[in-house]
Amino acid sequence: MNLRHATLHQLRIFATVARHGSFARAAEALHLSPPTLSLQVKQLSETIGQPLFEQLGKKIYLTAAGQTLADACRDIENRMERLSQDLSALQGVERGSLRIAILTTVKYIIPKLLGSFCAAHPGIDAAMFVGNRENLLQRLASNQDDLYIMGQPPEQMDVVCEPFADNPLVVVTYPDHPLAGLTGIEPEQLANEPFILREPGSGTRLTAEKFFASHGVTLKNRLEVGSNEAIKQTVAGGLGLAVLSATTVVSELALKELIQLDVKGFPLIRSWHVVYPSGKQLSAAASSFRHWIFERRPRMV
Repeated sequence: MNLRHATLHQLRIFATVARHGSFARAAEALHLSPPTLSLQVKQLSETIGQPLFEQLGKKIYLTAAGQTLADACRDIENRMERLSQDLSALQGVERGSLRIAILTTVKYIIPKLLGSFCAAHPGIDAAMFVGNRENLLQRLASNQDDLYIMGQPPEQMDVVCEPFADNPLVVVTYPDHPLAGLTGIEPEQLANEPFILREPGSGTRLTAEKFFASHGVTLKNRLEVGSNEAIKQTVAGGLGLAVLSATTVVSELALKELIQLDVKGFPLIRSWHVVYPSGKQLSAAASSFRHWIFERRPRMV
């Protein structure tokens, strides 16, 4: 086995097949004919000296050798990306790429900062992924992005977590709710109130449940909804209460579509964090955007 005969082109083709789990979809993604793609994978397998895929029915699976090679391909891709960033850094922050992943809740803050950053640095190619906490943790674990913006930092990962702004959580409901206008509402008074909650694992939900549990209250789950926008509409329709980031309900409170309840202990003050793997060497673009966030971060509550 002489791996010097393996080419980057072959490794890229193999990695695409492994990622898609299909020769046909990989060929389509790479704009290659299926015979050409299959030939390259066959030649790579001969160079390795072991089969890289096995077919069971209509599906293909990585062999042990294939999985090992797929892991190595990810390392190679990451190293090539760092090389590209290092070369761009030699030309200054005006060149390069930036990939960030943010929670859906922080889309009211970060996109504006990213927009102003890109306007100031038009040579930077920026991409932003918006998802829930589980999405971001999966991407963080596989190091898919430069920076991650999230609320509750991951506890089981070796990462750098830097708080840059407060994220107050408030209790909201519809304007005609019986508790509207009352002051000093005890958390225990909400024991029988129906709540509209985010999906399990949501940082906002975890924080709210922990707070109410400390007061002996288990939230009455009327409905689970996968987005803050849907929660706001559901609550405005009169179906219950919700705990949401104050940044997500500014317009609704101003228009009196929702009202904020005066519950003792609220707002719950959390923080937004810039997160990235420990030991990760940030590109010039990522490092510059990180500084941009801290220099222009929203006013702390």
